[in-house]
Amino acid sequence: MRRVCLTLPTNRACPETIAAIGGEAAYAAAHFDVEVHLLILDSSDADTFAAHTRAVHALGEVPHVITHHLGEAAQRAFLRRVIDRAEVAKPELMLELMLPAGLSYGACTNRAFLIAAALGCESVHRRDSDSRYQLADGEPVYPVHHELTSLGKRAADAAHGAVETALDQRHAHKRVAMVASSFVGELSVDIGEIRDLDPEAYYDVVSLWAPGHWSDEQKRDLVDDSFRGAGTEAFTGDRATLTLVDPMRVDMCNISFHGVHERVPLPPATDTIGSDYFLIHLVHDAALPGVLHNRNIVNFYTAERRTDAGFVAYQTRFVKFFLSMLYFNHVYERMAAAGEALLDDGGQVRGAVISALARQSATLDRAENVHRLDRVDAAYRRLGGRYARFADLLATRRERLLDEARGDIEDFALLTEAWEPLVRASKDTGPLLSAGRPT
Repeated sequence: MRRVCLTLPTNRACPETIAAIGGEAAYAAAHFDVEVHLLILDSSDADTFAAHTRAVHALGEVPHVITHHLGEAAQRAFLRRVIDRAEVAKPELMLELMLPAGLSYGACTNRAFLIAAALGCESVHRRDSDSRYQLADGEPVYPVHHELTSLGKRAADAAHGAVETALDQRHAHKRVAMVASSFVGELSVDIGEIRDLDPEAYYDVVSLWAPGHWSDEQKRDLVDDSFRGAGTEAFTGDRATLTLVDPMRVDMCNISFHGVHERVPLPPATDTIGSDYFLIHLVHDAALPGVLHNRNIVNFYTAERRTDAGFVAYQTRFVKFFLSMLYFNHVYERMAAAGEALLDDGGQVRGAVISALARQSATLDRAENVHRLDRVDAAYRRLGGRYARFADLLATRRERLLDEARGDIEDFALLTEAWEPLVRASKDTGPLLSAGRPT
């Protein structure tokens, strides 16, 4: 019986999501020969954590499902043991990159990767706290169905049954590294108001995540395809395709990885969006097989984003995303050019190549990012209201944000260099991790 990790990182109240993901864990254990480790990484406040604890206990006992509900203190203790055992350089910085004070979509998932390794899980299946499952005939449509059907198998063995194949035969010997889908409902980035207020301002802003040398037509196509997921299409029946998965077709709220997450981490940047999408690009560019399915998850917005403080925090993350793309576009273009040269003789990603590309990108001229900030400033002042007020705030933070963007890619390079020792140390540390509570 193989072990798998179904994980839910959260920093907000989500007892309903815990109940729902508990149902997915039970489904997985009932329909597949797996032991499911349901891992809830909880960075919420004490009252919310207590409510989540009650939600975990309400899941009841389910054979072959073990739940781990870990607050930040338990996560930090685990990380300290792992970092000490790995004997990596700059241990205090490494702890900060793994468990930063600020919000980091990449870091919370990296913690799940290491804890999954400690638990002996061969795959990680991630969900988000601001999403829910679609229903078909009154029953939840669980993505784990497709994930456990194909993930980790040789592509040749995964190409059967309901799975269509659009994969070149030369990749048939490789293992399926990713099974994923997308979302329906709200845009994945909360910028619909900009589109409604001024479509041209929306284009001016969203196009900023494209490489600077792209044509206007390429940028327009990117904008039209960005942040929409699968639109509003309701689930009516299963479709799954074995292929080299287009990164634009999947989302991190609905994803699973095998193998690749033990070779390269996600960028640990704080207070930004998009940092957790790196492995999706890596799987594609390294020509690792994946399965794209249509059990899309429903995305929704939380009330916090609609407050004044939430608006400023979210817009700051949005701008930092644009600034990060100076560096990531450089890395992505070189990963795409390298292709299968990113893999070693065993078909595994070579982390040293990725860290070298990240370090190389950190030397880029920042002029393109200065231009990005100028474009955001102009568009937001044209929008007026709270966007203009945010532009005033942004003007006081320009140099700091430019420095942070470069520092973030340098941190990613450092963490990538340490990643394989950290994974090995996690596996060695495994018996010291609390066994969790069977549910």
